[in-house]
Amino acid sequence: MLLSDTLITAYRGVTANVSRALLTMLGIIIGVGSVVLMSAIGASMQGVILGQISSLGAKSMVIFPGQMEGGPNSVGAGHDSLTFDDVEALRKLRTIENVAPVIFVTGTSSYGNSESSPQVFGVTEDFFLNQTISATEGRLLDASDVEGGKAVAVLAPDAKEKLFGSVDPLGKRLKIGSLHYTVVGVSKALGSQFFQNADDRIYVPFTVARTVSGQKFVNYITMLATENFDIAFDDVKSLLRQRHSIENPEDDPKDDDFIVRSSAQANDILGSVSLGLTLFITTIAAISLLVGGIGIMNIMLVSVTERTREIGLRKAIGARPKDILFQFLIESVLLTVIGGMIGMAFGIGIAFLAAVGISGLLSTYHFAVSMPSILASLLMAAITGLVFGISPARRASRLHPIDALRYE
Repeated sequence: MLLSDTLITAYRGVTANVSRALLTMLGIIIGVGSVVLMSAIGASMQGVILGQISSLGAKSMVIFPGQMEGGPNSVGAGHDSLTFDDVEALRKLRTIENVAPVIFVTGTSSYGNSESSPQVFGVTEDFFLNQTISATEGRLLDASDVEGGKAVAVLAPDAKEKLFGSVDPLGKRLKIGSLHYTVVGVSKALGSQFFQNADDRIYVPFTVARTVSGQKFVNYITMLATENFDIAFDDVKSLLRQRHSIENPEDDPKDDDFIVRSSAQANDILGSVSLGLTLFITTIAAISLLVGGIGIMNIMLVSVTERTREIGLRKAIGARPKDILFQFLIESVLLTVIGGMIGMAFGIGIAFLAAVGISGLLSTYHFAVSMPSILASLLMAAITGLVFGISPARRASRLHPIDALRYE
């Protein structure tokens, strides 16, 4: 029997009862659709997290005040734990460089009739080195701006757009709170950092921010390791524990009144999330495909019973057992592959709609699909059809033609 004839016969067998075929494929559709949807969301979130990390160098560290969740005084305590003296002490460590404290400045920003409320950061020139920030217009803040306490500002792209629109901001004076600043530059776009819009910022000299805010502490500190990151990481923790009189022989971060974060930790978290998502997707796929496979096997057994006379007739006119076996195996695989393609389409469609909605809340969230996951899910669907189709196909191929023709 020709392969083309077998394929045509198998296709007709699948499409003879469309509604039953769709119900049979439902488990496969749900399984593959779930895999594609979850993998697409995972790929999109991975892009978001990588975007958070991309602006940080491989040897960067950030120190935040306060305690980790679960610490003995984690609620409302320790948020003024990083002092200016801590900054100076950190600068003396040989294992780190470019220690850059940050102070937040409150107040509405305005230019002419335009008003906005961007994040206003008081920074030193080293902050831009640590965050790999460059200027697209004008210049960034330099040491003379910080040391001289100059009332100058650098705008991030979104802050520039909100306050100046199409007007060239360089040399213009904007108002932040009660003080006027001269715009000297516009920084490049960064996207999100720590799940905040890093493009809606204004940078002013650290000394000016310290005077305007009147703060006795810093909001956070960025720095770079000079060589060995692990040694620098330990040195920073050891120094701050010593300065803050913290006994922490177990090296438990919950006992500290500060939190140290790094790009390496972020990568580790990303790896853990990816592994967890992969295991979750695999579990969903395995359960759904198992249910779908059992449903397909049952329907194929029913189909063999219903088409007993057809099988007997085909054998009577020369069809070999392997032709019958091959036909029913193809029918089973067709059911799972078609179901897999329908599930793939649904999964991609729902993932796209989710991306449209989420991107309005999280600007760095973009629609993405994982082609390896899609191909793997379709392959798993085909294998499911093959495995669960063997028993019905063998039963059909073993029917005796005379008995089959007598079947009522």
